[in-house]
Amino acid sequence: MRRFSGLAVVIVIFIGACSSERNTFTNRAFHNLTSHFNAYYLADVKIRDVEKQVFLNYKEDFTQVLPVFIPIDSATIQQNKEKLDSARELSSKAIDWHRIAKWVDDSYYLLGKIDYLQAQQDDALNAFKYVNSNSKDKALRHKALISLLHLYIDRREYEQANFTIDYLSKETGISEENRFQLFKTLAYYYESRTDANGVIGALDRAVGYAPDKKEKSRINFILAQRYQREGLDALAYDYYRKSLEGNPPYERSFFAMLYAQQVAELNASKDLRKVRNYYDGLYKDSKNSDLKDVVVYERALFEEKQGDIPLTLDLLHQAAKEPGSNPRLKGYIYQKLAEINLREFKDFRATKYYLDSALTFIREDDPTALSIREQKKTLDQYVFHVERIQLNDSLTMIAGLSPEEQQTIAQNFIAAEEERLIREAKAKEPPKNSNIFNNLLAFSGRDPGASFYFDNGVAMQQGAIEFSRVWGNRPIQDNWRRRSAIFQTTIQPQQSTGSTDSLSPSENQILAGLPSIESLLAKIPNTPEQISLLNSELEESYFELGKLLYFDLKEIKPSINYLETLIRDYPTTTRKPEAYYLLYLGQKDSKGNFEQYINRLNREYPESQYTYSVNNPNAASGNLAALESSKGYERAYNAYYGGQYQEAQQLIRTTLEAYPLTRNTEKLLLLDVMVIGKLESRDRFKSRLESYIANTKDEALVSLARNMLRPLLSSDELAALAPKESIAIDSTQLLADKAAENTGKVVPADSPYKLNESQTHIFVIALTRTESENAKNLLADLENFHSKSFPNARLRTGNMNMTQENAIYIISPFSNAEKAKEYYLKFSEEFKSEGLQESARTNSFFISIENFQTLNKTKNTEEYLTFFRTLYK
Repeated sequence: MRRFSGLAVVIVIFIGACSSERNTFTNRAFHNLTSHFNAYYLADVKIRDVEKQVFLNYKEDFTQVLPVFIPIDSATIQQNKEKLDSARELSSKAIDWHRIAKWVDDSYYLLGKIDYLQAQQDDALNAFKYVNSNSKDKALRHKALISLLHLYIDRREYEQANFTIDYLSKETGISEENRFQLFKTLAYYYESRTDANGVIGALDRAVGYAPDKKEKSRINFILAQRYQREGLDALAYDYYRKSLEGNPPYERSFFAMLYAQQVAELNASKDLRKVRNYYDGLYKDSKNSDLKDVVVYERALFEEKQGDIPLTLDLLHQAAKEPGSNPRLKGYIYQKLAEINLREFKDFRATKYYLDSALTFIREDDPTALSIREQKKTLDQYVFHVERIQLNDSLTMIAGLSPEEQQTIAQNFIAAEEERLIREAKAKEPPKNSNIFNNLLAFSGRDPGASFYFDNGVAMQQGAIEFSRVWGNRPIQDNWRRRSAIFQTTIQPQQSTGSTDSLSPSENQILAGLPSIESLLAKIPNTPEQISLLNSELEESYFELGKLLYFDLKEIKPSINYLETLIRDYPTTTRKPEAYYLLYLGQKDSKGNFEQYINRLNREYPESQYTYSVNNPNAASGNLAALESSKGYERAYNAYYGGQYQEAQQLIRTTLEAYPLTRNTEKLLLLDVMVIGKLESRDRFKSRLESYIANTKDEALVSLARNMLRPLLSSDELAALAPKESIAIDSTQLLADKAAENTGKVVPADSPYKLNESQTHIFVIALTRTESENAKNLLADLENFHSKSFPNARLRTGNMNMTQENAIYIISPFSNAEKAKEYYLKFSEEFKSEGLQESARTNSFFISIENFQTLNKTKNTEEYLTFFRTLYK
C-alpha cells in the first residue's frame, strides 16, 4: 500500500510538471529538458543535414573567385522538403507545447532558418526580427541579427543592412562563433557591392575565428584568389600555401598548387621551356585525369600572354575536347575563344557561335550567362542578316541558271557533302590496335579504360570494322551453321543476285541525312513572287547590317560598304533617306566625302528629318531638345486645328530645323503631312502619306496615317494595303494624346516609370503600419468625402498591404491624370480624418495603372514619389 502511494505521488508530480501554464522549478526543468532534446535538438540536426547536403551538391568553380557563401540550390531544398517540414513541425511543437522553456526563442530562430532555406524571405525576416526583439539570450540575438543582415544583403536592401552593421558594431560580448559568421557576412556584403578590398578585409578577420581547419582552408583560398587578382602575388602565394592545410579536397589543392606556382614562378619566369614543361608534367600526371582541360586552358592563357595567338587558339580547342569535372570550364573556354576572335580578327560570326556554345555549359542564372546573352543580342542580329544575304544571294544567282546547270550544282553539292561527312567520320574513329596482344587486352581489362569485351564499346567497334573489312556483309554465325548453309547452297539452284551498294553499312548510316537532288531543286525560287521576296529580304538585311555595324559594332568601313550596296542594288528603296544619313555620318567619321550625301538628301528628300539634321549638324539633342520640340509641336497643333495652316506649316518647319531628331520628330512629320492635305493637291497628299508610312517606326502613327490614306485609294489599292485589317483611330484624339504626353516635362534619368497622362489613374495614400492603426476611421471618412465632394464620380475605395511595414489605401478610377490631380488638390486642402497625420497627407500621390504595376513590383514608394514630384507637382 505504501509502495502504491509513493508511485501515485510520482505520477501526480510528473503530470503536474507536464503543464506549460505553471511556472514552477519542476515545470521549467521538465520543459527545458523535453523541448531541448525532443524537439529543438532533432530539428537542428535535420536543418544541419540539409545545409550539409547543399554544400556537398555544390560544384565549386576554382577557375573563378569562389563565393563567400555557397549558393542555396532550390532543387536540393526541394529534395529535402520532407526533412525541413519535419524540422518545422518539431520547432513548432517546442514553441506550442513548451512555452515556459528557455528553448522557445531558439526554436523561433530555427523556423527563420527553415523559411530562409525555402526562400520564404518575408517569413524569415519576421522570425529573425522576433528573436532579436524578444530573446533575453544575447548570443541568440546576435545570431538572429547576423542572419537578418544576410537576408538584407540577399534582397539588396543596403540601407537596412547598413543600419544592422552599425548596430552590431556597437554590441559587446559577441561570441567567437558569432564573430566568425559576422565577419563572413560582412565579406558577403562587400562581395555583393563589388568592393574587393572590403571582402579581403572582412575575410582576413573571419579566418581568425574559423571553427575548423576545412573552413579556414577555403577562406584562405578565397583570400589568395583575391590577392592574385589585385596583383599582390607574394600575399597570394602565402595564402595559397596556407589553403593546403586542413586536408582540402584534391581539386582545390590542385588549383592551390597550380596558382601558387603561377604567382611564384610562372608569371615572372623568362624560361619559357621550363614553364611549358611544368604544364606538360601536370597534363601527364595520372592523378589529374579529370583536370586535363584545366591544365590545357591555363597553358592557353599563358601562351596568350606571350602573344602567340595561333597556339593559344589551338590549345583552347584542345581544352574544349579534353575530359574535365567542371562543365562550366568549357563555357569559359568558348567564351575566351569568342573574346579572341572578336578582339584579334573582328570575326563577329565566329564570336556569336562560340558564345552560343559557352551558354550550353553555363547555368542560365549565372551572372556570366546574363552577360553573354546581353553581348549576343547584337551579334545574333548581325549573323542572321549576314547568313540571310549569303543564302539569298546564292539562291538568286542559281535561279538565273538553266535547269541543267541547276542540276549540276545540286549534284556537286551532294558529292562534296558525302566526301566531307565520310572524312569527318573517319577522323573520329579511334586508331586500330597495332597488334594482336593489344586486342587480347580488351578481354583482360588491362588496357586503359578497357573491360570485358562485350562491355567495351571501342573493342567491339574495332572488331566489327575488322570483320567487315575481311568478310564483307555476311552475318556472324557459328561454324556448323555456316557449313550447313554451304551444303544447302550446293544442292539448290543458284539465284541471280542484284547489284549491291558500293558503300558500307556504316557509310550508309552516315549519309542518311543528306538531301536528295529533288529536295535541293525545290528550294530554288522560280516565280516572280519568290524572287521579289528574296530581294525584299536582301534589301532589309543590307540596311540593318549598315546600321548595326555603325551604331553597335563601331565598324565604319563595312557599314559604308553594305549601305552603298543597298543604294546601288535597290535604288528605289524606301530606306534611302536614312541610308544617306548613315553614309553621311560614316563618311564624316572616316574623314571621307560626306558632302555628297548632304547634297543628295537636299535634292531627293528635302522634307526628310535627316535632311533637316544634316543641314543643322550642331542642333541641340537630348531632353532639352525633346522639351523644346514638344512646345513647338503643341503650337503647330493648335494652329492646325485653328485653321491657320500656313502658320502651322511654318512652325513645323522651324521646329524640325532647330530640333531635327527627337522623340517628337515623327509626330511633327505627320502633322506636316496633314497640313499638306489642306494646302496642296490630293496626289501630293497621297504621296506624302505613302512615304511617311514606309519610313515611320511608331506603329500607332503608322496606323493613323493608313486610316488617312484609305479614302484616297482605289478598290485595288485598298486590297493591297497592309495590314489588311486595321482598327479605326480618331486622328484628332490620338494627336491630342500625343501632344499631351511629355509636353514641357522631362522624365528623370533611369526612372522605371513612364509618363502617360491619358491613361487611367488611381489615387494612393501610403501609410506605415502604425499610421494605419491610428487612422481607424479613414475608409469611412473617405466615403463621406466622396459623397460630399465627388457625388457623381462613382469612386471606389480599398486598401492593401504593400509590404510588411506599409499599407496603402486606393481611390479609383480617374480617367486621366488631370482628373486625378483635381482630386489630389481637393484632398490636400479639404480632407480630414481623425488620427491621419500630416506626413501621410503629403506622401499621398496619384499614379497611372501601368506605373502602379511597376510600383507593386519594386515596392519602392520613395522612387515613385521622386518621379511624381518632378512630373506632376
